[in-house]
Amino acid sequence: MELNYMLKYKEWLLSDYFDEETKEELKKIEDNEEEIEDRFYKELDFGTGGMRGKIGAGTNRMNIYTIRRVTQGLANYILNYSDDGKERGVAIAYDSRHKSAEFALEAALVLAANGIKAYLFEGIRPTPELSFAVRELKAIGGIVITASHNPPEYNGYKLYWEDGGQVVSEQAHEIIAEINEIDDFELVKRMEKEEAIAQGYLQIVGEEIDERYLEEIMKVLPARELAAERGKELTIIYTPLHGTGNMPVRRLLERLGFTDLHIVEEQAVADPDFSTVESPNPEEFSSFKMALDLAKEHDPDLIMATDPDADRIGVVVKDASGEYRNLTGNQIGVLLSNFLLEQMKESGNLPDNGVIIKTIVSTEMIREVAKDYGVEVMDVLTGFKFIGEKIKEFEEKGDKSFIFGFEESYGFLAGTYARDKDAVISAGLIAIMALYYREKGLSIYDKLLDLMARYGYYREELAAITLEGKEGEEKINNTLRKLREEKPGSFCGIKVAECSDYQQGRRYNYQLGEEKEISLPLSNVLQYRLEDDSVLTIRPSGTEPKLKIYFMVKGSTAAEADERITELRARFLGEINEILEEV
Repeated sequence: MELNYMLKYKEWLLSDYFDEETKEELKKIEDNEEEIEDRFYKELDFGTGGMRGKIGAGTNRMNIYTIRRVTQGLANYILNYSDDGKERGVAIAYDSRHKSAEFALEAALVLAANGIKAYLFEGIRPTPELSFAVRELKAIGGIVITASHNPPEYNGYKLYWEDGGQVVSEQAHEIIAEINEIDDFELVKRMEKEEAIAQGYLQIVGEEIDERYLEEIMKVLPARELAAERGKELTIIYTPLHGTGNMPVRRLLERLGFTDLHIVEEQAVADPDFSTVESPNPEEFSSFKMALDLAKEHDPDLIMATDPDADRIGVVVKDASGEYRNLTGNQIGVLLSNFLLEQMKESGNLPDNGVIIKTIVSTEMIREVAKDYGVEVMDVLTGFKFIGEKIKEFEEKGDKSFIFGFEESYGFLAGTYARDKDAVISAGLIAIMALYYREKGLSIYDKLLDLMARYGYYREELAAITLEGKEGEEKINNTLRKLREEKPGSFCGIKVAECSDYQQGRRYNYQLGEEKEISLPLSNVLQYRLEDDSVLTIRPSGTEPKLKIYFMVKGSTAAEADERITELRARFLGEINEILEEV
């Protein structure tokens, strides 16, 4: 909803509702109309996954007032739509970012004022532990204050429901409707902390949930006996990148038997500025710089990094020449899927109705791997909540068994104790996998090469074009609109074989002249399969001001795959930039 930004700016300056610190921040920009417009031209978007934005004063920023408003909307939803939500309560976790603890407490105090119990973690905790806690506490929902791997000036608010998964689209729209009804901050209720504790509406949780979380993870992990016996022989370097993974990952690895564990101590500090890295994102090889420096001392078998809220994990391993290489999210997903299937088959536990779930932008290589084990691969929309939604569906219907879920953006989950990607269990799985193959004389990289030689040389890349502010948002939307309207018959000189328009819910086969329905929720995504079997996918980020473009190719050799994806990326980005200039 677009606002009269100057009117809203003055309202915040003059109203007694807003604190002096907020007003002082706003006074500093009184001569910068562009900045005023960016802060007040709309309410900060609360999408189907929650909200994420820059910290600061204004309606289009993360601050205590926008936190209170959305939490009041959530409270109204719980009171209107659930019979026992008040008593069951809401679990709340937060990461190491600026204002995270403050925002989490504010959310708890709004819930308390509405008579809804809040379980607030005593300190920073991983996002997947919150997902677990919702289930363990039998809460009606959960909140995580995090902006994942975004730059330090950002924070966010993610919403979960009783199954431990992020709220699904239909439900999210109902919650958003409740939030939108709150057009005046005076409608927000809030209780003081001492009163909330005294009345039993605010309960602090911590160590007991930590322990249960690790216990459940241990139950899922294969080959624990091997880890207990030989784990001390594997040298591991781990960095939490100033985030929440520090304690749970360390505890899990040591509990499994991986005692030759070296931590990047400078990055074990919960630093909201992420001062030792360009970006606290394990997708970026640069985030491993300090870990690689430490590697010179210890010559590790394995290097791992987790992002600030510990739901994503990156891996660096040596190749045959001794050079360190960072694995892509797709490569890790294929390796872990194959390892789990291998373990299940060896132990006789491979289910007849087993399913691996991936997102539509994740590698097609997994289909070839799964086929050899008689396991189905299911596609869902981008976002791990859709994987969580499928796990719930499998449990309710009892017709399929969840084995593993992954997305190309370094998110993985085995087991059903949580319903979001989990870097903690992933760290345990990766360490056990590295040990298992080491016992067979193979490195993880050797195993990857073996899989590619067997199934094909798949390459996937992501390009993200940053387009900030109101103008950027319009350019992103107009680009996708133009592609829909013009229905290009080719890209990069290669004809389009098939176009999947996930917003229209239709798949068009250009070669056969057929049109089919896509049985997935509607989403602003366009995916093109070209006649050479390359795949192009384009969508708005949803969490950042970015247009995201995914490239997938397959080659008969590594060199061929590398050449194809380099050419495809360069030519398609050129074509997209031309469109961006036009719209």
